[in-house]
Formats: sequence, C-alpha cells, structure tokens
Amino acid sequence: MKAQIIDGKAVSKKVHEEVKAEVEALKKRGIEPFLAVVLVGDNPASKVYVRNKEKACAKVGIKTYTHRLPQDASYDEVASLIRQLNEDPSVNGILVQLPLPDHLDEKSLLELVDPAKDVDGFHPYNLGRLLSGNPTVKPCTPLGIMRLLDEYGVELKGKEAVVVGRSVIVGKPMWLLLLERHATVTTCHSRTADLSFHTKRADVLVVATGRPKMITGDMIKPGAVVIDVGINRLEDGSLVGDVDFESASEVASMITPVPGGVGPMTVAMLLYNTVQAARRQNGIED
Repeated sequence: MKAQIIDGKAVSKKVHEEVKAEVEALKKRGIEPFLAVVLVGDNPASKVYVRNKEKACAKVGIKTYTHRLPQDASYDEVASLIRQLNEDPSVNGILVQLPLPDHLDEKSLLELVDPAKDVDGFHPYNLGRLLSGNPTVKPCTPLGIMRLLDEYGVELKGKEAVVVGRSVIVGKPMWLLLLERHATVTTCHSRTADLSFHTKRADVLVVATGRPKMITGDMIKPGAVVIDVGINRLEDGSLVGDVDFESASEVASMITPVPGGVGPMTVAMLLYNTVQAARRQNGIED
C-alpha cells in the first residue's frame, strides 16, 4: 500500500485563512502588518521566491514592499538599508532573501536585523531563545513541518526522529522542535558513517540536504513518516526532492511530495510570523 500524501498546499491554505482573519482583526485596531523584503542581485530562483511571497502577502492582506538592490551592491549599502528598516516603526518584519551575492557577508548582515523584526527566525538571539526553550519566533520551514505533523496527527512523544542535514535554517532548529515534543532525535550529516543505519531507525524522518533523491526506499523504516524538505531542479527541468519519492512511498506510511509538500508551508509560516511580530510590537498578547 502506498504512503498517504501529506498535502502541504491544503494545510498552507488553512494557515492562510487563519492569518487573513488575524490581519483583518488587527486592521480593525488600526494596525496593518507590514513585511519589508531585501532582494540583492538577479538570482532567478530568489526572484521567484520573492514574487511568491509578495502574492501570498497580498492574499492575506499583509502590506509588503521589496527593496531591490543591484548585484554589485556594497556591504554598507545593504547594511544601511537594514538599519533603516529596523528604525521604521511601520515595518513589522524584515526578510533578507537568501542567498546573497558571494561578496557579501551573509551572516553579519542577518545579525543586523532587529530580532523583533526577524520573521525568518535566523537571528542568533532568536535561535538562542529557541535553544533555551523560550522561543519568540521559530524558523519558518521547521515550524511549517511541525504544523504538518500536527495536522496529520503524527505522535512524536517517545518516537525516534532522524534529521538528515544540520543547517541553521532547517536541520538544527528542526532538531530542537522535535526534541521539544519529546521525540528522541538523531541528527545526521555529510560525515555520518552508515547513514542508512540511522535512517532505518526513524519513525519520523526529515531530510534537508540539497542532494536530489539521496534517500531511497531501502533506507527507510517501514511505516515511517517521511518529510522531504529538498527541492532540486534536474537537467530535464523537473523538480525532485532529497528523497526518492517513488521508492520511499512504497515503504513509508506518510510522505510529503515535491513540489506541494513543505514548500507551501514555509511561505505560510512566514505570513504567520509576520502577523505575530506585528502583535508583539503593538503589545497584543497571543
């Protein structure tokens, strides 16, 4: 029996409806949530991502503006813009679209963002709060994955969870969020010996490596829940994940497709984080 598809599009639509209702409630109080985007350069994928985020904001009523800087923009130019947005009281969220051009210090520029306006959840302050168990904002992709698991009734308490990938954007915060739900969590990476030994133990397997079809069906525990974070474009133009969907879906009990799984949830949780930032900045408790 093939795995049940975890439909990220359907769940993200539900989140959009919830966010839209919150935005309408805030506007009645004279508060208009506002997301400012910083886009540097001409990366085609980044342009698509930003356009999708702009459309999503428009659908739920979040005001947005994209500041477009040229490919050769200097560090000081980008830093100055971020500082201006930090000081603008009308801006609730700041999103610096990654990746930045190679000549820019990505890490230090992200650290310039006011933690209160860091709707991506990448600032060291916010990551530190997540680590301490007292988070203010959670990174969008891991937060979206947790929402998917909740919507599909996946029990985490006492279960074996394996995260393949250790990035600050997905892998590390994912580990923390799963641990917070009382899962026993193993993190694997490029230097893990005998990767399949670990993945075959996972009741919940989250894969975020950026390597197409890296995880195959014979590396998965029968009945596992498989979350594929990857999105890779092959030479023929098709999009695939980090998991070999065909073989994995023969073994797993549930699996996210690519596209249509985790991707829509990342954008949905960006909207959610922006509205929550607007609430906090205006002294409105959850």
